[in-house]
Amino acid sequence: MDATSTPTTADRNTAQTGRTARTANAARTAKATAGGTAGTAGTAVTLSGGAGFGQDVPAPEADAAASRRRELASFLRSRRERISPEQVALPPGRRRRTPGLRREEVAQLAAVGVTWYTWLEQARDIQVSGQVADAIARALMLDRNERRHLFTLAGAADPHPDLECPGMSPAVGVMLDQLEPLPSAVFNSRYDVIAYNRTYGRLVTDLDALPFEDRNVMWLAFTDPLWKERMLDREENIRVMAAKFRAAMAEHLAEPAWKALLKRLQQSSPDFRQMWERHEVLQPAGHVKRYLNPHVGLLAFDFTHLWLGPQNGPRLTTYTPADATTRERLERLHELILREREERLPTAV
Repeated sequence: MDATSTPTTADRNTAQTGRTARTANAARTAKATAGGTAGTAGTAVTLSGGAGFGQDVPAPEADAAASRRRELASFLRSRRERISPEQVALPPGRRRRTPGLRREEVAQLAAVGVTWYTWLEQARDIQVSGQVADAIARALMLDRNERRHLFTLAGAADPHPDLECPGMSPAVGVMLDQLEPLPSAVFNSRYDVIAYNRTYGRLVTDLDALPFEDRNVMWLAFTDPLWKERMLDREENIRVMAAKFRAAMAEHLAEPAWKALLKRLQQSSPDFRQMWERHEVLQPAGHVKRYLNPHVGLLAFDFTHLWLGPQNGPRLTTYTPADATTRERLERLHELILREREERLPTAV
């Protein structure tokens, strides 16, 4: 064997000393790491540089923030793709590879930078102010529940928490009043009653007396005792409502408000559970609706929809008498409502 390749005693001692030192260093590092994370809930991620050097960021919080950004990105894309350029007064253009609006069109409508909005839909870690989220919500024509979902995901405070859904301008409110004595209301595709005139508010029961979360026609038809009694042809109506709800929900499968209503109905109504399991789907169609009003008796209506936003979005529905008897009884009901309102007004001194 070559003398230069034969390890000497000194070489062996040096190598052993190096191994011993490395083992000791590893042990000290493991001990320090264990001590530094002891008593901390969850796993910690140590930043390797920058302003946060030496600080620990809980991994669950970072994961939750990333999940919210991804959910926000998916939500914005789904809302953007349901709106046609014509609905927001934009030219249709040519060669659209995806349905709905382009990112740059949403950025234009919301008055934000195209690059910034693109980053938002790419789930990048950027800040969203309440004012910018408000502009995006208006550009995408979000209803009240969608708007609340957007601000929750963005982690921003809503500067206008009581803002009505798209299409619910003061002019629509005036229209509802002017349509009296015809019962009229604004609904979304989830059957939430967003706004209504006084005649519709007293058509079956007193809607003003119900909490906001219960002002949903499907919830009332399946669970409210008075609606069950006074909505005639109920079996046919609730079957149609459940089928239409299933058809509409195909576009909203991941949205919390839709999932919450579905779960609430399944837990509260055996009728709904049975009809939901049939997997029937129907698109909106006209038919005569009959109600047994506690003040004037049987009322029969045709009805007309006026769409106020994106397809299957908010709509103004007006009930017109299907016969002369209903028209006469509707006039009496309206007079009764006006008389009650006058009696409630304070007397001038």
